[in-house]
Amino acid sequence: MILPASITFPTNTWIWISIGFLGVLFVSLIWTYNRAKVIRPGNSGAFILKLLGILILMACLIEPLWSGKRAKPGANLFTVIADNSSGMNIIDKGTDKPRSVMLRKVVDVNDSKWLDTLEGFFQVRKYTFDSRLKRSIDFSELAFDGKASSIGMTLRTIATRYSNRPLAGIILLTDGNATDMADQPFDSTNIPPVYPVVIGSSKTQKDISLSNVAVTQSPFEDAPVTIQVDVAASGYSGDTINVDLLDNTNKLAERKTLNIGQDEQKKVVDFRLKPEENGILFYHINVSDNSGSDDDESKIKTFSEATMVNNQQTFVVDRGGGPYRILYVTGRPNWEYKFLRRAVADDEQIELTALVRVARREPKFNWIGRPGEDTNPLYRGFGNEDDENAEQYDQPVLIRLNPEDETELRDGFPISAEDLYKFHAIILDDVESEFFTTPQMTLIRKFVSERGGGFMMLGGKESFQQGQFDDTAIGQILPLYLDKLPERPSTGLMHVDLSREGWLQPWARLRDNEIDEKRRLSEMPAFKVLNRLDSVKPGASVVAYISNEYSQEFPAVVVQRFGNGRTAALTIGDIWRWGMKDTQKHDDMDKFWRQTLRWLVADVPEKITIEASEKSEQINQPVMLRVNVRDKEFEPMDNVSVSIEVFDPQGDQTILKAEPLLTETGIFEAAYIPRTNGGYLAKTIVKDSEDNEIGNAETGWAAELDALEFKSIKTNRPLLEKIAQQTGGKVIEIDDLESFVRDLPRKDVPVSETWTKPLWDMPWVSQIIFIFVLLCFVGEWALRRWKGIP
Repeated sequence: MILPASITFPTNTWIWISIGFLGVLFVSLIWTYNRAKVIRPGNSGAFILKLLGILILMACLIEPLWSGKRAKPGANLFTVIADNSSGMNIIDKGTDKPRSVMLRKVVDVNDSKWLDTLEGFFQVRKYTFDSRLKRSIDFSELAFDGKASSIGMTLRTIATRYSNRPLAGIILLTDGNATDMADQPFDSTNIPPVYPVVIGSSKTQKDISLSNVAVTQSPFEDAPVTIQVDVAASGYSGDTINVDLLDNTNKLAERKTLNIGQDEQKKVVDFRLKPEENGILFYHINVSDNSGSDDDESKIKTFSEATMVNNQQTFVVDRGGGPYRILYVTGRPNWEYKFLRRAVADDEQIELTALVRVARREPKFNWIGRPGEDTNPLYRGFGNEDDENAEQYDQPVLIRLNPEDETELRDGFPISAEDLYKFHAIILDDVESEFFTTPQMTLIRKFVSERGGGFMMLGGKESFQQGQFDDTAIGQILPLYLDKLPERPSTGLMHVDLSREGWLQPWARLRDNEIDEKRRLSEMPAFKVLNRLDSVKPGASVVAYISNEYSQEFPAVVVQRFGNGRTAALTIGDIWRWGMKDTQKHDDMDKFWRQTLRWLVADVPEKITIEASEKSEQINQPVMLRVNVRDKEFEPMDNVSVSIEVFDPQGDQTILKAEPLLTETGIFEAAYIPRTNGGYLAKTIVKDSEDNEIGNAETGWAAELDALEFKSIKTNRPLLEKIAQQTGGKVIEIDDLESFVRDLPRKDVPVSETWTKPLWDMPWVSQIIFIFVLLCFVGEWALRRWKGIP
């Protein structure tokens, strides 16, 4: 606000002398005109003009003063802040130079004199800012390589730093694209007037950009990884652009070409990917204009983009380390295990271990053994010659298939958490509840709820209610209530169809489109064995139904979350019929088993895990690396040392030491601040108190430090106007900067001084007064002559 000036009169003796003299002249003037009989209606104009001229002459004797307030030179501070972010390298439409060149010209003392004018009245403090605020001497430090434009943080820092000092205002040189004010209101408390100077134009050069890369992983075998990305094109109407998916060696994996029909257009692009490798993988997406052909160079058109920084993004795919171990337990040899084993035989991520019972605990007939022999002669010749290790008559006869070592499962189903928690999932098929002891069934429930493992029951002859699992710990984790339904005569021909939930589950589908999937379902063979259950527990989801000739529907595949793990029920008892019709059906059945087992072990935690989480999208904010350490029984461990090796996109290594959390046992954390764009790999190594390695794990994340900076490339004038309005400033155009600075001393500032000067010392005032008095007297004389007054 410009401070107004005013006229004042000094309180001295000249005022009274002038008033007295004016009174004498006024009386004398009236007496003279009255004597001449001039003062009468129609002749008062001459009298008024002469009186006015005398009054003005008398005012000159009083010596009026012209006074006001202005900023006291050198007493106030003023800050000038220049944007050093990489967003200033954007080229606007209608120019071939970036905004950074425009900003350099504004702060160049050789081209602009406004800084010298400002320094003549204020103590000027110069700063540059990007993700941090930095002091500058002459703005020669501007490199325009900052990864953020933290306007809100910059203004709050200035307000705090100069809170007890006479800061008159802030000149903010920026394009207004703040990276820290998108989701929060601007707090103008204690911030002095801000005068933004908009650098750049709202009309940008043509540009294409990538944003919002989303990665979804599923057990779907044909394309387990789905990538979705938003592509925005500005100024490319009628052109085509290429969106390329590159692997970690920058080899082209897939390309999609988009036709742009509008000047401003956004499109969503999907990629489906089947990585050949396991572990942490980094992929890249590039976008570029397809304006010409390499085969016809004469037709190539070259376009100048506003920026190329937003044309690429990196993302991470975690395909796991594997193998994931699954324990299959069955009460008798069957075809289900045969086909299941064959389906996953070539799958490097699935390792199937089986415990098959070939005889029950009590024999159905007497074996004719040797005199004095207590062991089961069925196992004679298998190497268990001593009575302690040989199978007894009162024990079931079990066969172990694909155990980890010769001791695993030697005593049957595990009785300790250490032995059972080696596995990632458990499958029970055609085995009754009496096969397990009560502690073993409780251990299975803890395996799911606490360890986070997967559990699945198949629909064998002695599963579900036939196996009397109701009122047991295993029955508690099943997604179905084991209520027995009344029998109804049936031909035994039943057909499977996906539920609405099943269509949404990638692992439940075997085709990549709806038409082919419906055709596959319609051609599936009929099944004859079913555990008839229809009571689904709250929170469980029916993935597939099976219906009989009476159009009765029963749940065929039901899943649910249980504690930290997941459980599933497959109520069909003869899935093997699926693979008996032809080769295609057999391949479909194998694919179903592989996808189901991968879903069952997905997200099952290891003893040692590491995850990376960003506290904020802002630059210079740390990525928190959290390591969870558990022992063989998956109990938290504290007496260990945890180190983390971080490899940046260039392959440089940084070693961090993770510290234990005080609020939670078994959790260790370390912070890492990424400095460049690209993929980061973190490996953790855990050692015990004797420096022996317990285990390791790895994770990865992608840092896109420029993502927020280039989310919008247009100048954000509305934001700058909002900041100016809330702080009492105003937006200044570059061409008006010089005149604005000249007017600054007359604005309201913390420290001001009163200036005073005689009104008559102002040349233009004295000239106007002289001309006005002269006109008054000449006018009075002319009126008298015109009226014929002596």
